[in-house]
Amino acid sequence: MISLKDISVKFNRGSVDEVDALRSINLEIGEREFVTVIGTNGSGKSTLLNVIAGNILADEGQVKLCGRDVTRLPAYRRADSISRVFQNPYMSTAPDMSIAENLLMAWFRGKKRYPGFSLNKKLMAEFSERLKELEMGLEDRLNNAAGTLSGGQRQAITLLMAVLRRPDVLLLDEHTAALDPKTGAQVTRLTNKFIEDGKLTALMVTHSMKQALEMGNRIIMMHGGRIISDIPAKEKELLTVEDLLLKFENIRKKEKLTPEMLANFRRQYA
Repeated sequence: MISLKDISVKFNRGSVDEVDALRSINLEIGEREFVTVIGTNGSGKSTLLNVIAGNILADEGQVKLCGRDVTRLPAYRRADSISRVFQNPYMSTAPDMSIAENLLMAWFRGKKRYPGFSLNKKLMAEFSERLKELEMGLEDRLNNAAGTLSGGQRQAITLLMAVLRRPDVLLLDEHTAALDPKTGAQVTRLTNKFIEDGKLTALMVTHSMKQALEMGNRIIMMHGGRIISDIPAKEKELLTVEDLLLKFENIRKKEKLTPEMLANFRRQYA
């Protein structure tokens, strides 16, 4: 479903601030795999998602989605294959539009032509049923403006919008990080449910080691724009948070990373 070959990205090329954001990334993610991505700040996690989504075009290498070469295609040309949920819960819903109108936009995601924007009884009933899955009492508030909802409610709706029309690939960019623990746990539960029920292929960046271990069937650890560890399902099932920290420490010794980098990693994932 996702194939990255020799992907490299430089920021501020040719300047004193030049940074290798991604360095020769090779990654294959199969159908129905749910991969979590961890790593220190600046390790390349979000850049990786941006390259897959098309928000950043790689300087070198090839990107394939569902066997299609999309390396030079911008994000809007990949919208028929990809859904994405960002960290900011207010980013992906239009506050002045109703819940139903936001869902309608998602309903036509990836369509080359939009039919008349008619919220008929059939669609309203469909949206109401889907909103019941959120268990937030929003099924009776379809006509409420999205801007009147809490951040957690809007993030749950954003997640629903992302899977309303089954995407080929779901990208989750620290989508629970800005939520309070209770709402974050609820959105996490919904994430697992939607991915499992929809048999989706998903890639999730997280700063929670616990979340990385509990969700998905594979962990990718990044540092310095590279994938430094790719942990398969069988190994992941046996790991604890301390095991992952130890793994990073062993990699630190091998890769000659500084003690400060390990301390930073521990701070982020404690």
